[in-house]
Amino acid sequence: MNFRKIWVPVGLAVLLFAAHQTYGWPGVAAVGGGIVMWLLLHFNRLMSVVRKASQQPIGYVASAVMLNAKLRPGVNMMHVVAMTRSLGKQMSPKGEQPEIFRWTDGSHSHVDCTFDHGRLASWELYRPKQDDAPAPAVEHTPTP
Repeated sequence: MNFRKIWVPVGLAVLLFAAHQTYGWPGVAAVGGGIVMWLLLHFNRLMSVVRKASQQPIGYVASAVMLNAKLRPGVNMMHVVAMTRSLGKQMSPKGEQPEIFRWTDGSHSHVDCTFDHGRLASWELYRPKQDDAPAPAVEHTPTP
């Protein structure tokens, strides 16, 4: 069970109660204003991330290798979308846990990220195989 969904509202209610007990209604107004400001800051960041992600193709990242290096377990989905500036392409069925999203770069390397209840659980980098044979040389014939 996700305790953050329970403890954050309970903590805010306790904070409001303590403000009322200490300073009365002016304390509730001050703490309530602080809570509203905190919520607006989070909402503003969410909208900024979504606006930047809407300007990129779904599932695209500039470099899958760099994304692989920057990922850390436990970060939330919004943090990963902010890093990639793109929404991931969903590879798992909708509504099932864990969710798997893919980000691909221009060299066809891709990172598959597994999110468990909105938190990054694991990720895997796939890189296409490089041919060991050198590229064929282009022969130029001199023009007469």
